Amino acid sequence: MRTSEATVNVRAFRGLSAFLWTEVLVQAHEELAMAASMMVQSVLLVFVWILSPSLLGVAFVGAILYSMFTMGSRVLNEAAYIRIDHKANDLYLAGPMSPEAYFVGMATGILVVYVAPVIVLSALAATVIHFTLAQGLLLFGLAAAVWVFSASVGYVFSTFFRDNRAIWAYSSLFFNVFGVLPPVFYPFHLWPSALAPIALLMPPSASAALVQASLGITHLTSGETLLAVVGLVVETVVLFLFAVYWARRTVRAS
Repeated sequence: MRTSEATVNVRAFRGLSAFLWTEVLVQAHEELAMAASMMVQSVLLVFVWILSPSLLGVAFVGAILYSMFTMGSRVLNEAAYIRIDHKANDLYLAGPMSPEAYFVGMATGILVVYVAPVIVLSALAATVIHFTLAQGLLLFGLAAAVWVFSASVGYVFSTFFRDNRAIWAYSSLFFNVFGVLPPVFYPFHLWPSALAPIALLMPPSASAALVQASLGITHLTSGETLLAVVGLVVETVVLFLFAVYWARRTVRAS
C-alpha cells in the first residue's frame, strides 16, 4: 500500500525538472522583462531615499516582498501566452508530464531567473538594515510564502482569459494594487487602524508587517501577529493546493 502511494506521489509531478529547465532557458533570454520587473521597486526606493531616508530599510523589505509577489504576474502572463498564442500547453501535456508539474515547473523556472534581481535587492537591504540571522531567515521564509501564494493565484487566473490583450491591464491592476497600496513599502502603523485586519490578511502586507515588527519598526499585538501568521499559512497552503487541483481539472476539461 505504501509503495503504491509513493508511486502515485512520484507520478504526480513527473516531468517537473525537465519543464522547469525548459522554462529557465526561455525566461533567461528576456532581459528587458527582467529589467522591467524592477521598475516599480526602483522608483519607490528612489522616492523614499529622497523624501525620507530613515524609511529606506522598510522600503527595501517591501521591495523584496513585492518582487516575490509580482512573480505571480509573470506566471499569469506566461501560462496564458503559452495556452492562447501558441496552444503549446496541449503539446506539453500530451506527453508524460503531469498538469501539476506543468504549473510548478513553470512557476519555479520563472523564480530561478527572476530571483537574481531579488538577491541584489537583498544584498543592498542587508547593508542598510544589518539583519540578524533570525531576521534574515524570517524574511526568506515569508518571501517564499508570498511567492507560492502569488504563483498559485497567477496560474489560476491565467485560465480565465481567452484574449491576451485583456491580461496586461488586469494583471497590472491586481498585483500593483495589492502589492503597493497596503503597507508593504511603508510602516504598518501608518495604515488606518480600522483596516488593519485587511492588511494582515493580504500576504505581501502581512509579511511586511511581521518583518517590520521583528526589526522594531512597528508594533503588532499578539492578536495581530497571530492573524498575520495564520492567514498567511492558510492562504498559501489552500491556494497552492487549489492551483494543483485546478491544473488537473482544466487540463482534463480541455
